[in-house]
Amino acid sequence: MLSIIGETKVHLKSVFLLLALLVFSENAHAQDLSQETSSPNVVMILVDDSALMDFGVYGGEAQTPNIDALAARGAMFTQYRTSPLCSPTRAMLLTGLDNHKTGIATIPEILPAEQEGKTGYSMALEPSVLTIADRLRDKGYRTLMSGKWHMGEEANEMPQNHGFDRSFALAASGADNWEDKSYIPYYADAPWFEDGVEASLPEDFYSSNFIVDKMVSYLEETDSSKPFLAYLPFQAIHIPVQAPPEFTAKYKGRFDEGWHVLRAERHKRAQELGFIRRGAPLAPMPDDAREWDDLNVETRALYAARMEVNAGMLDAMDHHIGRFVSYLKDKDQYKNTIFVITSDNGPEPNRGDHDLRLGLWMKLNGYNIDLGKIGEKGSWGFIGTEWALAAASPSSLYKFYATEGGIRAPLIMAGPGIEPSRIHSPAMVTDVTPTLMDMLGISPAVQGYIPMTGRSLLPILKGKAQSVYVDDDIRAIEVSGNSALYKGDYKILRSILPVGDGKWRLFNLAEDPGETKDLSTEQPQILQNMLAHYEDYAAEMGVLDMPDGYDSVKQIGKNAVKRMFAHHGKFILLIGFGLLALLIGFFRWRRKRV
Repeated sequence: MLSIIGETKVHLKSVFLLLALLVFSENAHAQDLSQETSSPNVVMILVDDSALMDFGVYGGEAQTPNIDALAARGAMFTQYRTSPLCSPTRAMLLTGLDNHKTGIATIPEILPAEQEGKTGYSMALEPSVLTIADRLRDKGYRTLMSGKWHMGEEANEMPQNHGFDRSFALAASGADNWEDKSYIPYYADAPWFEDGVEASLPEDFYSSNFIVDKMVSYLEETDSSKPFLAYLPFQAIHIPVQAPPEFTAKYKGRFDEGWHVLRAERHKRAQELGFIRRGAPLAPMPDDAREWDDLNVETRALYAARMEVNAGMLDAMDHHIGRFVSYLKDKDQYKNTIFVITSDNGPEPNRGDHDLRLGLWMKLNGYNIDLGKIGEKGSWGFIGTEWALAAASPSSLYKFYATEGGIRAPLIMAGPGIEPSRIHSPAMVTDVTPTLMDMLGISPAVQGYIPMTGRSLLPILKGKAQSVYVDDDIRAIEVSGNSALYKGDYKILRSILPVGDGKWRLFNLAEDPGETKDLSTEQPQILQNMLAHYEDYAAEMGVLDMPDGYDSVKQIGKNAVKRMFAHHGKFILLIGFGLLALLIGFFRWRRKRV
């Protein structure tokens, strides 16, 4: 009897132990399942003025191992298009809407008076528009932003009023990367805002380093139990091109052979990487482009050094992206994070060495464009028109224009559910937010707000479709008169002053990705059909015509003078009266002598 009781106790202990193991196992499984199915974080990294082939993984000269590593574990797009200017692209990226529906049809620096205050041209995100931050905050996300905003200039137009819990935002199109100061006469200072309140920068500021540090601090300060959206729009590689010397030094001598050689190298590499068909023609350099060999030795050395700084600035940005990735890994957040990395438009062509007004402003503001300490504090760096043409290879032209060099950009998406792939199907900047919403299982429609115009690319990322655009689908873009419309392999293009003539041209991009041969005379019916589609697009989106003779370069000059008077009107008038008094005094003195 005692033995039976003893055996029963042993069996009961075994049963209790088994039950405990089952409960523990179920709890552990539930915890694992919870971790696996928790909402993914989203990191959106926006590079400024990076060409299609600037990243290492896209064939660029700069070392970008951290970007390359994300591309290796995710989807790398080769046929992605943006707008030709920064603010419209930023608005489209964050909203999934055509730029004219966001209120930011163009940038304020080149806005003509005839368009000021018109619908779609308010130069700030309008109340009927939702950003991805608005959408994710409603779903319990922490929404954080650090970097360049450029979608409104007033405090109430900053990110805190567009869905971001915390933000440190630059309202201007750019600023110095070393100091708290403006980079062009259009701006009186560098307008930085933290959570909508004007803010200053630390003494040890360098833009890429600071942008990552600020984002890390926001992640540390906010509720770690919630998933997060981290928007990191860097200043690299917008002018002024500036980089720590240890990064620039890596590229010493790399660009000594000049822009023609780099352009040919990228054209060849684009064919090898499958970005364009083999044998595709490369457009000739414009007539006004300088010949590298015609420059004297000193000028060639200076321009080569400017391109070294450009590569160094990309390298430095990638280094700080790597710091951010390491932080996420340390916090066990990396695997459950979706990464988006892209550029806002093609390379910047503007120079800083052939405008006396800009040169005078630089002297008054402590800038130089010399070789000494190039890229460091006080150096106003740029790559100029010819290097921009080379960087945009195998495409034509650069930023400001809807040519392939102005709007064909890199796009990388990596994270849970995204298999390593090379995607050659079309994609637009307006497609990014709809894709993220689809990945997160969030309905895109919100009553009372403008519905997104972009499309989800998730079927492509999942391998369920080759493209979300069929041959008859239309993709279009317009910014300040520079316009493009795609249909199948064809593209119509209009480029206006100062580089273009305002005429529409027709290209077959499958055969001619460099836009070298205008087919409008040979295939007029295709041109007319696509022009009709463009008229429909312009009417639907609210595109305004440009004033007669509009020239973006002249317009920014006019707008800069207007802004300078607004900021420094009394001071300028005082100087003017002083000069007038001196002139009158001089003539009186001459009269007495005569």
